[in-house]
Parts: sequence; C-alpha cells; structure tokens
Amino acid sequence: MPYFSTMLYNKFLEGLVLPLVDTVRGTNYMPELKNWRNNLAHLSKEKLLLLQENNLRNLLLHATANVPFYKQFAGEFTGNVHEDIKKLPVIKKSLLKQHKDELFFGDKNNLVSEKSSGSSGEQSEVFMSKKEQTQYQAAQTFLWEWSGYRMGTGMLQTGITPNRGLIKSAKDFLLNTVYVDAYNLSEEAITQKLLQAKKKNCRVFGGYASSLNSFAKVAIKNNIQVTFPIVLSWGDKLFDAYRQNLTQAFGSPAIHEHYGSTEGLVISGTCQHNRHHILNPHVYLELLDKNGNEVPDGQMGHVVVTRLDAYAFPLIRYYLGDLAIKEPANATCACGRQFPMLKKIIGRDTDVIQTPSGKDLIVHFFTGIFEHFPTIKQFRVIQKLPGLLEIEYIPDNGFSTSVLGNVEQMMYKRAQETLPVIWKEVANIPATASGKPQIIQNLLVKREELFK
Repeated sequence: MPYFSTMLYNKFLEGLVLPLVDTVRGTNYMPELKNWRNNLAHLSKEKLLLLQENNLRNLLLHATANVPFYKQFAGEFTGNVHEDIKKLPVIKKSLLKQHKDELFFGDKNNLVSEKSSGSSGEQSEVFMSKKEQTQYQAAQTFLWEWSGYRMGTGMLQTGITPNRGLIKSAKDFLLNTVYVDAYNLSEEAITQKLLQAKKKNCRVFGGYASSLNSFAKVAIKNNIQVTFPIVLSWGDKLFDAYRQNLTQAFGSPAIHEHYGSTEGLVISGTCQHNRHHILNPHVYLELLDKNGNEVPDGQMGHVVVTRLDAYAFPLIRYYLGDLAIKEPANATCACGRQFPMLKKIIGRDTDVIQTPSGKDLIVHFFTGIFEHFPTIKQFRVIQKLPGLLEIEYIPDNGFSTSVLGNVEQMMYKRAQETLPVIWKEVANIPATASGKPQIIQNLLVKREELFK
C-alpha cells in the first residue's frame, strides 16, 4: 500500500472503524490511545511520578476494600504508597494459581482470560474486563508508534495463535496484518511468508525475537531481498546477534524492543536511541534482591511489577522471573521523553531447538502446546543428541501417562515431522539465576554459536 494510501487508511481506521468497534464492544481503545499520545506522552517527570503514585494509591485502596485476598491487609497503610505496597506479598505464579478465586472483584463471568506464554515452563492465567484489555492494547500500540508504525501499515507478524477465529481474523484484515504461524519455522515456510510480505509491501515485521531471528537467517542464507523499515520485537530477549542478523537481512531497519507480559502488562519500550522507557502511569516496577529488598538504581534485581489500571483482577507485586537494572531517577534521554528508564533487561537466555530437518523450534512452540495440557504443571526441553528431545515434566492433579502421547501428537502435527522424545518425570525443575526455569536447553552447541 503506497504511503499516501496508508495515511488515508489510518485516518479511516482511527476516525470511523475503531471508534465504532469501541461503541459496539463497550471498550475504550481509541480514547486510551489518544490519552497516551496527547496527554501522558507530554507530562514532566514530576507529574508522571505524581500520577503513578495516585494510580497506585487508588489501586491499593480498591484492592484492600473489595478483593478477598487483599482485605486482610486493610488498615495497614500509612499513605506513603512506596512503603505501603511493600506490606503486600510478592505474587509468584504458584501463589497466583493457589489464590486465583480470591482475586476477583465483581462478576468474573464477564471478564476476559489472558494466559501467559508459559516461557518459564509454568503458565499463569489472569482476568480483566474488556475495557482493561483495550487499555493494555492501547499502551502497546503507543509504544509501537515510537518506531513510526501507524495502524493499517502492512505488517508481517509471528505468533502462536494459528487458529485465528473470526475476531482475530477480522483484526488481521482491518490492520493489514499477515500473521505467521511460529510453530512452523521451516526454511520453506519462512521463504513463502517473506515473499508474501514482499508482495503485500509489508513495512513492519513484528513478533518474538527468536522467531524474527529465524526469518533473518533464512533471508541471509537464501539471499531473499526483503526490506522492512521497522522491526518490533517482543516476547523474549533480543540478543545482539539477533540485531545483527535483522540488520543484515532486512535493509538496516529501525529495531525497537518491547518488554511486557501477556498478563496485561506493558512495561517498557525502546525509543530511537535504543533506551527502554517505562510506562509508569500503567505499571509500578520494583527491582528486588533475593531477600525481597529493593536494590539501588544501577544494580541488578528481580522484576516485580504492579499493573495500575487493573481493578477486576488486581495484579499487584507480580513476580516475572526476569532480572533487570534501572537507570538513575534523574537520567535523561535525547529523545526528550520523560518516562523513567531501564538500563538493561537481562531476562533469560532462551535456547532454540533444531529438528532433524533443520527447523528452528523456539520456546513458544513448546509453550503453545503445553498450555493445552494443564495436568502437566511444569516442563523443560533438553536436547543432548541430534534428533532426540528429552522432556522433563512435573505432573499436576489429574495427570495420566496418556497425556504424554497426546502432547507428542500435537508436536508432530505442528512441527510437521516426527520428534523422538524421552519423557522424564521429575519432582523439581531448577531455576536459573533470574529465578526462572530455563525451559529449553540445547546442549549440542555453545550458546555463542547457537545465535549466529
């Protein structure tokens, strides 16, 4: 689509289609997006901090007055929200599952379920109203727009929802998105999608970092000439080797990395100077040491985050299992944005499994399968020999060994080839330094070789 046509189409979407969708669904996507663009984006550091504190105060008061799990903490607050929040427990996925029914406010039948990708090997599920879901989506779009993206621009997007259904298919059509099934990252499938994106003049390439890298490697290997002016990365760590491959493969695009989680958290995104700005009106981020104490700016800590605009199922002090480092509070960026910044997101060093035919299987290939089998509590995939996978698993209530065969069949179907598996029941899957289990371990190659 020519640039002028894209501009007109964007105006059509934002002026007519999306407001109509908001009206029909009872959501507020466009008002929220405009609030980010026209108001929040222009606040000073001081006003952003005051807004964050006010949002946090309101959330804490709401939760302790109305949400069963948090009522036990009512009356303990002093008014200093930075100290008051520390009186609430850090919520890990196991605790979230244990107390899920005590975290609702109001009628849970009208809420939308959002499940994490399970990239830690253990999946979580949270709930939100339709309005809260669109608030999350608006914050995400706001970050995407820092790259120059505008709704309606042709986009090639990788993901783990191959069965799009009516609503998602309609969204793909309206937003001019070519959706790629990240389960099948064979060289043939990648080549076909790259040529399709070129034909449709897709100017944006977005998705899980590891899957973007798989596309870049195929483009380089086969000299496929496709240019994407914008690359948007999310879901896993964007390693330097990935950046180099994307730059070489797709015409030196502007590459932007986004940090968040599918539980409805949009934490940060990079500007044109590659610095991570935290959306602090939307999230309250703590970096804690192993004892739960806040680390000084500039030191590495465990990421614990609170969503400030979620009232139907408050997600307060949620432990992500990543490691990160904050910039000093007075740090500035040449882009002029006043949001606080992360100096570095360390995350987990996620490996990639290769099948006997040479396909890349990223972490989300496996999590998108295991999410359908809740009687497996946690898992880890290990590759010690070519063409053979060892999968450790922790069974949950209702488990039977027949489930393992069903998992294998789904793996074969989505990978489109047989993957011999050795199953190993274990009592514990050890965590990495970040506190998260490493869901994939490829022991065949050295890490620095794997990401070339």
